Parts: sequence; structure tokens; C-alpha cells
Amino acid sequence: AAAAPGAGPREPTRADVLRGNWDRYRSNNVLLFYHPDVRVEPDKKFISGKNTIRFRMVKDDTRIQLDLTAALNVDKIVFRSEPLKFERDLGAVFVDFPETLKKGTVYEIEFHYSGNPPESGRFGGIAFRKDPAGRHWVNTACQHIGASVWWPNKDQQRDEVEGMRLSVSIPSDLVDVSNGKFLGKTDLGDGYTRWDWHIQYPINNYSVSLNIGNYTHFTDTAGGMTLDFYCLPENVEKAKKQFAQAGPMIECFEKYFGEYPFEKDGYKLIEAPYSGMEHQSAVTYGNRFANGYLERDWTGVGVSTKFDFIIIHESAHEWFGNSVTAADTADEWIHEGWGTYMEAVYVEHVFGYDDALKYINGYKSKVRNREPIVTTPGINRTPNQDMYFKGALFLHTLRSVIGDDARWWRLLRDCYEEFKYRNIATADVVAFFNRKTGQDLTPIFDQYLRHAALPTLDLSFQDGGQVAYRWNAAVKSFAMAIRVGPKGRWEVLRPTTDWQVMTTPMSKEEFEIATDFYYVNVSKQ
Repeated sequence: AAAAPGAGPREPTRADVLRGNWDRYRSNNVLLFYHPDVRVEPDKKFISGKNTIRFRMVKDDTRIQLDLTAALNVDKIVFRSEPLKFERDLGAVFVDFPETLKKGTVYEIEFHYSGNPPESGRFGGIAFRKDPAGRHWVNTACQHIGASVWWPNKDQQRDEVEGMRLSVSIPSDLVDVSNGKFLGKTDLGDGYTRWDWHIQYPINNYSVSLNIGNYTHFTDTAGGMTLDFYCLPENVEKAKKQFAQAGPMIECFEKYFGEYPFEKDGYKLIEAPYSGMEHQSAVTYGNRFANGYLERDWTGVGVSTKFDFIIIHESAHEWFGNSVTAADTADEWIHEGWGTYMEAVYVEHVFGYDDALKYINGYKSKVRNREPIVTTPGINRTPNQDMYFKGALFLHTLRSVIGDDARWWRLLRDCYEEFKYRNIATADVVAFFNRKTGQDLTPIFDQYLRHAALPTLDLSFQDGGQVAYRWNAAVKSFAMAIRVGPKGRWEVLRPTTDWQVMTTPMSKEEFEIATDFYYVNVSKQ
């Protein structure tokens, strides 16, 4: 999703630890398959059904941990036609088995549940609303608060199913648009119709999505792939005009990163009553059918208004966020920093390098530098918004460190290829860049991602045309090369955290730093 103002760091709650942990009852199994089969009753704001969960044990044990919000009832959990005992602790559900589950063996349970889920989180979690014409409009958007606000699952990012089915029964006058390939709909004979979807790739829990409303469907194509668009009937003409940006977006990201990751499931863009979310193969959109972000010039430099921010940013997550996934929310810059940087890639592709340079540097005003981007793992806590803007500016800086655009684009494509359909950590990204470049870039990654403050280039101008220089950085081995000198006639300076001295004919005023290419502070004395 796009960034929202943060409240700053706070102490983790027990619920945060229970959601974020990867301890014995999380790590003793790996997910294989989900099949949520749910009935949504908009008049009652009620949901009921079951999730069939298939998993393989990687250690012998008698208990596993799943998750479901305390606001919903666990009706029963069934294993081999018999009910299981379970224990609830806030949103955690500990499921006990009457026998030892054996390492390497595949098991399946049915988790039945029901209730009236309250709205929660930034976009409602699951929200029972009405559209402007007064018709039912039910949507899910549960990044960070967790998919367990509306369906039972193993609610963290380290483990994903290999694929899933999704069955959604709703009043027959409504349409459900969800993830994956549409298999068909079945009239249940009681005023409800079941919509069935097949998700053929690994998927994050929070990406699983319901969009229930009076939708109209139309299509376009990009590179031979059908693009499916859904909007309210009143907005068809506006949507046809605005959603035309989806095709060029896909062509751009395929050029720089690789093939669209979910071709068998397709690409959908779906109108929703909130700004938008990167639901896998079912991106939701609420950007008022206008360029910019909610009709604002998002980076303040006159570029954002040339394109639809939500279409570009949320769809970028199909590559980084959905295909390449952070195994822990502590590393979520892998979603948001990369997704934000991909906006600048799109701008460069469509509008040119100068606009891209202005656009990415426009994000500097949004960075706070109050806490590290990478946070403590094992805790379900939303990282601060610097993961978006500073994360993107770090990647922009890294491009300058590489210093060869052809090589940079190869690195981006190779990075995506290396990690697609995988759940990774920051350390994996660092190891990739170190290996591919033959350099030790770890101090640069650490300074930007694991420390709050920016590196500052200290310059001390002395008599006789001499300049002393060093990096003032938290990482003592930080030694990033940087371009200095007259603008347009840059030369490369190689500071370390120790003072060095150079001779220059330039005055203090003439001695410039290429801060459009590197996100750093500069101190001249």
C-alpha cells in the first residue's frame, strides 16, 4: 500500500509477539494449501465458513499455531472427521492433536468459524459498506493488521501456501472479484451464489482479497495477456480512460524486472472505496480516476500529476511484495522501498531521466531519519514510513555507487529473478549485491537500513586550497565513493570515516556534492 503517517515506535504488545513469532508451533510445519469457503451476509455484516488447511510437518509434534481475531468465533476444528481441542490466546489459536504428527507427513484440517468482524486498521480489515448508489460494497484490506481479521490462517509472512482455492458465497445480485483465475459461479438456490477462484502461485495471507459489489467488467491487453478491470457501473467511462495506464506499466516493469509474475492467474484492477492495495493478481484501486495520489502532487515537483500513482505503485508490488516477499515485517522495505523506487523507474521509462531524477529527489522531504528502516524481527509491528521514501532513495544512491546504468539494470533484473516466488530477508539482498558486484557493500546497506541517521560528508576547507574530508557515519567501515566538484564535471572522491586531505583549486562555494545522485547530508566548514 501507499505510505501513511506513522505514530512512531512503541513497545510491542503480547498480540504483536504472538502474531510475529516464529517459535516451535509456527516452525514445526510448512504450509501447502488453503481453501477458504466463506459465506458473506452484507445485511447482517456477518461472515461464516471454513478454511481447509493442508500442511507438512518438519518436526514431530502434537500442536501447531494458527490465527483468528478474538472478535470471531472458532466453531470447531476438524481432523479426520473428529473435532480437535484448541486454546485461544488473543488472536492466536493453538491447535492440539490426539497423536504425534510425524515429520515429512502431510496433514489436513478444517477450521470452521463465524461472527461479525469489526472494522479495523487503516482501510477497515473487512468493511461492510455501501457504494454511492446505496448498494452493498464489501471489501477486505488487511496489510499489517493481518488476514486473520476475517479468515483463519497462519498469519505471518515467512511461510506461504503453494496455491489455494477461494470460494465466496454472496447474495446473487452481487459480484465477487478475488485473486487468481475465475473458475465459475454456482447458484446455491437460496438467494446466494458461490464464486470460485483458483490461485496458482504462492501468496501472502494479506493479499487474499474479497471485493463484493455491483461490479461492471471490461478488458484490455498487454503483451498478449488479458487485463481484467472492474468498477462500479457509473464509473465505466472514467475507468476505461484511467485504467489504460495499466498496460504501459506492465510493459515497463517487464522490461526492467522480468515477466509479470502471475500470468496464469491474470492481472485485475478493481475499484475499491479506499486508496488501493497490492492484492496479488487483484490490485485494488480508489484513486478517484485521477493522476497523482488522491489528486495531489505526491512528490511536489510537478511529475506525480503525469500518472496515476496508485496504478503504478500498487501494481509494482506484484514484483516486489507479492512475488518477492519479506519473510518478516522487519524487512518490509523489500516491498515498499522497492515499490517506491519502481515508481521512479516507470517515470524514467515513460517521461525521461530528468523527470525521474526530480521525482525521486522529491521524496527527500518525506524522510524523517528518526529510526532504522529494518526493525526487530519476530514482532508483528509496522515499520516506519521511511521504508518507502528512504528505502527508494537508498536504491537510487546504490545506482550511483554502481556507477554504470547498463550494469544497474542487469542487477535489478537479476535480483528479481534470483528471489521471485521466495520469502527473503535483507541479508539475502545484501549477499546478492555483494556476490554480483564483487564488492563488500554491506556497510552501505547497514548505514542506510539499520541506522536512523544519514551519512554526513564532513568537509573542512583550509588555507592553501586544501580540503579535509571524511564520512560521519554510524558504521565505522562506511566508505562510499561519491561525486564532487563542479556540477557536470564531477570527479570521484573516496572518503572513509577517517580524515583525509586533498588539494583543490575550487573555493568552498564552488565545491559541490552530487546530492541529486546520493542521499547524504553535507557539512561544510
